[in-house]
Amino acid sequence: MSKIRQQRTAEQIQLLLSELIQRDIQDPRLLGITITRVTIDRELQHADIYVNALGDETRQKEVMQALQKATGFFRHELAQRMQVRTIPQLHFRWDPTLAHAEAVHQILENLEIPVEEAAEEAADDDE
Repeated sequence: MSKIRQQRTAEQIQLLLSELIQRDIQDPRLLGITITRVTIDRELQHADIYVNALGDETRQKEVMQALQKATGFFRHELAQRMQVRTIPQLHFRWDPTLAHAEAVHQILENLEIPVEEAAEEAADDDE
């Protein structure tokens, strides 16, 4: 399958699943869920859906359970809305990117750079 078709199908799945989660799913465990990306194999048979939840990492287990429970519903709805012969198997994965970004941010915030040295270095750079 062409890379363009793969990418287009992955983007369509991401858009449709995001809409379904926001509008049609009534499960409170899925509030604040974000689909960060979707990857799909060359044969369009398996899609990895990377998700993250607002808040902390403690929700990971309950979110993943809720998504697994709703997989059949998601595939049925995708079949109704997409123009493809077969709907790929959906594999939900937790995306730790936001947690990593927060950890880096915390490290940068905790760095203690003396103000005097930083000002002197900036003045030296100007000369």
